[in-house]
Amino acid sequence: MAVKIRLRRMGQKKAPFYRIVVADSRSPRDGRCIEEIGTYDPTKDPSEYHVNEELAKKWLANGAQPTETVSRIFKKAGIEK
Repeated sequence: MAVKIRLRRMGQKKAPFYRIVVADSRSPRDGRCIEEIGTYDPTKDPSEYHVNEELAKKWLANGAQPTETVSRIFKKAGIEK
């Protein structure tokens, strides 16, 4: 099972809000997830993010692959692979 760390879109039309989730790569974008590890709000200036650092490091150590956007958020948060 390939596991990805990716964004799940929440919020209304034209007002996106994302949750950072760990999910099976075959599940749909807003489908079932294994665990929620943070949030990302691009509508604020500057964009706002909250990441549970312990859970993120645990999943990265277990082999979960972050998407490009999530890896940029992790880099800003100081979480490295």
